[in-house]
Amino acid sequence: MIIPSIAEHDTTDDLSGPASERRGFLKMAGIGAAALGVMSVTGASPAFAAQASGDLSNGANNFYTSDRGTVQKVTFKNQYRMDVAGNLFIPKGLDRNKRHPAIVVGHPMGAVKEQSANLYATKMAEQGFVTLSLDLSFWGGSDGQPRNLVSPEIYAEDFSAAIDFLGSQPFVDRNRTGALGICGSGSFVVSAAKIDPRMKAIATVSMYDMGAANRNALNHSQTVAQRKKIIEEAAQQRHAEFAGGDIRCTGGTVHELNSDTHPIQREFYDFYRTQRGEYTPHGSSRKHTTHPTLSSNVKFMNFYPFNDIETISPRPMLFITGDKAHSREFSEDAYRLAAEPKELFIVPGAGHVDLYDRVNLIPWDKLTAFFTRHLA
Repeated sequence: MIIPSIAEHDTTDDLSGPASERRGFLKMAGIGAAALGVMSVTGASPAFAAQASGDLSNGANNFYTSDRGTVQKVTFKNQYRMDVAGNLFIPKGLDRNKRHPAIVVGHPMGAVKEQSANLYATKMAEQGFVTLSLDLSFWGGSDGQPRNLVSPEIYAEDFSAAIDFLGSQPFVDRNRTGALGICGSGSFVVSAAKIDPRMKAIATVSMYDMGAANRNALNHSQTVAQRKKIIEEAAQQRHAEFAGGDIRCTGGTVHELNSDTHPIQREFYDFYRTQRGEYTPHGSSRKHTTHPTLSSNVKFMNFYPFNDIETISPRPMLFITGDKAHSREFSEDAYRLAAEPKELFIVPGAGHVDLYDRVNLIPWDKLTAFFTRHLA
C-alpha cells in the first residue's frame, strides 16, 4: 500500500520527498501539522543510511522461491481487452487429469506481483493450491497507459479476468476458485467479489480501503477542505496533461530518509527502497515505482468497496491484520460491515508491512485452513 499525499511531483524530477510532501503525509498518517514545528529538516543521518539493506528479521523473504512447484509467466485479457500479466504457480506432482482448487493473489497498491503477491502465491501453491499472482493494469507487466494510472474499476475487473483465466485451465475446478488481496488489493478483491460469485472464498491481508484512505486519510484526519484541495490540484493537472504537459505523480514511498520522515513512511521505505523488497519492472525506473499519477489518484475518492459488502454472504471472508498495523481500522471496518460467515484474525506483534513478507509472522496455517475448508 502506498499512501497518497497532497504534494505532487513531475515524473522527470527527483521524488525524494520535499517538505510539502511530508506535510501531506503527516496529515494522512493522522499527525497534526503542529508536529512539524518540532521536527528538523536535516539530511539523512548514518542511522537512517543503515536501513539501505532492509530489516530482514522474522524471516523476511519477499523473493522466496520453492522447488515444490513450477511457475509459468502468463498473460490473459480483461474485459477491456487489455493484457494482464501474471505468474501461474502449479504444485509439484499435481495430477493434471483432475480438477483442483485455485486462488488468485493481488499485490499491494503501487507494487507489482514480484512484491508480496508472488510470495503468497508460492506459499499457497506449496499447500496444494493452483495459484495465480497478477500485475494490476497500468502496473508491472500489464497493459495500460499512462503507467501507474489509478482505476479501481479496472483493478477489480483484473481479478475477475484472473478467475476467467483460471477457469479455462483443464486442471482447475472453476467451482472452487478463491481470491486473496494484500493491502490495496484487499479492497479491489472485495469490490470484485460483490459482483463475481465465482470467488467462493475471499481473504485479505493488511487491507487498505483505498477509497476511505484517500477521502479521509488514516484515523479520519483529513478534512473535507483538504480533500477538495487535492481534487482541485488533480483537476488542474488534467488541463496541463490535455495540453501536452508532463504527467505528474503523487504519493508513493519516499526515496530517502530524513530526520523528519514519519514512522509509517519508514515502514514502507524499508520494504520498497531496500533489498528487502525493492523491484523495478522492465520499462520503468526506480524513481517512478510506487507513485500513482496525480491526475488519476482522485478516482479513489469515488471508490466505496465496503458498500454492500454484506451481499457477499454466504461466501466466507477472512480479514487478517497485525495488532500494530496502522491500517488495522480498515480490516475492522470490513469485518463489522460484512455478514456471516466472516472472521477477523489479528496477528500479534505484526505491523502493516510486516505481513507483506515476514514469513515467521504471516499466518500461513490460518490461510491454508480457510481456503482448504471453503474450496474443498
